[in-house]
Amino acid sequence: MRNLTLLTDLYQLTMMYGYFKKGVHEKEAAFDIFFRANKTITYSVAAGLQQAVEYINGLRFGEEEITYLRGLNLFDEEFLSYLKDFRFTGDISAVKEGTVVFPQEPILTVKAPLAEAQLIETALLNIIDHQTLIATKAAKVCYAAQGGKVMEFGLRRAQGPDAGTDGARASVIGGCSSTSNVLTGMKYGVPVSGTHSHSWVMNFKDEYTAFRAYADIYPDTCTLLVDTYDTLKSGVPNAIRVFKELKAAGHKPVGIRLDSGDLAYLSKKARKMLDEAGFTEVAICASGDLDEKLIASLKAQGAKIDVWGVGTKLITSDDMPALGGVYKMSAVWENGTLIPKMKVSDNSAKITNPGYKTTYRIYDRAGMAQADLICLADEKIDTTKPLTIFHPIETWKKTTFTEYSVKPLHVPVFKGGKQVYQTPSLQEIVAFAKEERATFWEEYRRLDQPEVYKVDLSQKLYDLKHAMLSEIRGEKA
Repeated sequence: MRNLTLLTDLYQLTMMYGYFKKGVHEKEAAFDIFFRANKTITYSVAAGLQQAVEYINGLRFGEEEITYLRGLNLFDEEFLSYLKDFRFTGDISAVKEGTVVFPQEPILTVKAPLAEAQLIETALLNIIDHQTLIATKAAKVCYAAQGGKVMEFGLRRAQGPDAGTDGARASVIGGCSSTSNVLTGMKYGVPVSGTHSHSWVMNFKDEYTAFRAYADIYPDTCTLLVDTYDTLKSGVPNAIRVFKELKAAGHKPVGIRLDSGDLAYLSKKARKMLDEAGFTEVAICASGDLDEKLIASLKAQGAKIDVWGVGTKLITSDDMPALGGVYKMSAVWENGTLIPKMKVSDNSAKITNPGYKTTYRIYDRAGMAQADLICLADEKIDTTKPLTIFHPIETWKKTTFTEYSVKPLHVPVFKGGKQVYQTPSLQEIVAFAKEERATFWEEYRRLDQPEVYKVDLSQKLYDLKHAMLSEIRGEKA
């Protein structure tokens, strides 16, 4: 296993050193990971917790790391000696992978000695932000496909091996049925899929010979790429010719793939040709710079596409290449007393929520998600009493629930540095994520002008935030 302890920004280490020299490195502090509202992502699908757990468990400063840090001439030997015995000893709670989360809601919360909490900021953001970003993009792509299978095809366009491999994992959490990435398939048990490339066709004397050769090797899983030369005049007719030969030999052809051209027009024409030839069960797969917008457009045009291969724009989250997640201090403990902390800004969106917190999800009698409530960690919701939630945008709007249930979103992951959460298999995460998404009305998940989901602060947290804000701004005045 790789040692990722130095997967951090230098200033995390210089701050650790500063805390150590000032004797406050063991003071407990709490930090939250969350993302802010933006026009592109109104909700996210949390992912990356398994890799975050592996990172925390692997934190060690070995001789190689210590020698490198010594060579920077920034740290004294007393601090380097402290690093030799460094282990994470704090608490971490987080939402489960596959959970639908919204702006300002803590995805992961750290409560740990200050030096430990500071060190892990960068790597946790790197892991959680990236996989959450890709899982979210995949959820949107799969929503646009309206039940059609989506294959993740992006490895060659990903920003490096880790982004391609863990990004493929995240895409499956978001709803993709398979990946072309064989390493992801091996590591995480994800179904792998693929056909052949244009070079296979070009390597034979003609298209029919190429198709015939491929069918000879894979007679029961045969999907043929039909757009190398001319989709309708050559590709589909040659595929049908080979499919007839397969059928005569007792095999079932699987499909054809379109990778270029007017996919709506070509798919409708190809469907007609296949059906007339008696191959109504043969699927049509499409690929080629697809994303949720193009898929939705093709569906609206009546495209006869059964399976979608989505690569570049999924694995890179083309329209939003970063989630923009942040890691902000929310509290410290002085002599056992919790002292809430809050970042203040002239930009109201950047004012953080203070205190050690948790989030509750509110469901109606049918089990559909209605709203979320961010609370202080010691708060409980009495479901025998009415609960009022304010609209996040139009604060004068409010909804009062009288018959409802609640669920805390966070689960304990580490306690006193020991892992207490058994990370589920990817298959279990995928099943959970599917159930999660099903509890949200389509109005919240639609691609165009989705309804804004209600996320409110508890009265106790709201009062604390505004009291602190008034005090801080009063001091400035």
